[in-house]
Amino acid sequence: MTIDHSEHSKTERGSFRLDETDKALALHWKSGSLKYSQFELLKEGGVAKLYSCLDANLRRRVVYKTLHDRLIDDEIEVQRFIREARVTANIAHPGTVPVHELGRDRNGVPFFTMKLIHGRDLREVITSLKAGEPNTLRIFTLSSLLKILIQVCHVLAYAHTRGVIHRDLKPANVLTSQFDASYVIDWGLAKVWGDPEHSNPRMTGQDDPAITPVGRRYGTPLYMAPELARGDAQIDARVDVFGVGHLLFETLTHQNLLSGETVEEVSYNLINKPLPRPSDVARTSIPHQLETICIKALEKEPKDRYSDVVTLADDLSGFLRSLPN
Repeated sequence: MTIDHSEHSKTERGSFRLDETDKALALHWKSGSLKYSQFELLKEGGVAKLYSCLDANLRRRVVYKTLHDRLIDDEIEVQRFIREARVTANIAHPGTVPVHELGRDRNGVPFFTMKLIHGRDLREVITSLKAGEPNTLRIFTLSSLLKILIQVCHVLAYAHTRGVIHRDLKPANVLTSQFDASYVIDWGLAKVWGDPEHSNPRMTGQDDPAITPVGRRYGTPLYMAPELARGDAQIDARVDVFGVGHLLFETLTHQNLLSGETVEEVSYNLINKPLPRPSDVARTSIPHQLETICIKALEKEPKDRYSDVVTLADDLSGFLRSLPN
């Protein structure tokens, strides 16, 4: 599901090897987590770890995501982890990462496996653009970046038709591959319409841990929509409109939209202070039409935003068409 900078990634991009594809399938073949080997750590966060590994039966490398051992008894984290796998698996779109398997290892720790994608996340791209890295500047022009955001809108639009709101959009959750495909990842905080969000009271309404958890803060405060920061009981797909607007802001300015030393300060600023315009913080000029699109997507009141991500994508596409070839 993510970038593999290891030696395996360099060899995997070449031709198939006959000795691998034609290798006999063992009579006593391995199943579940036992069929995975050659683990290499890709990324480690506070909740989960991602590895690239070899599927012994299909002879291909995949991404293996697993919870930290210390969280195996944390009911909410386990529920969230399983939800991420199942939601992702059920949003069958070219812009979501295929999920191969969900299970538990021999120690009872949940895991799921996904397609291994070679590419970069948008956070890395923006960081490189801000640093003036020549190759990134050459590849990720304004047109190519807008095309990525339009693809993100299409993924979200499909998810919305399936009754799913992502609600945790941020640059790190957008992957762009070497073949110009873009993916929206990390659906662990997704809101599923009609789902009571589990029987645990910490998973419902005002107590949704993505908003106001007991004892600790979940989600990504720097990327929350105002209604999430306020803890509104009712949210809709316009949460993701704000999320795309936030991505557009950072793509244009290479700066953070929100600021604050603490979660509470970030939330207070988001709810009570005016948001900056892209032209206020950008080091280069911002096309007026594009800034207008960004500002509309970032309206604090959902009713003042684009009604859906499709309309937002249409305006981005219209701007693209206006650019000289």
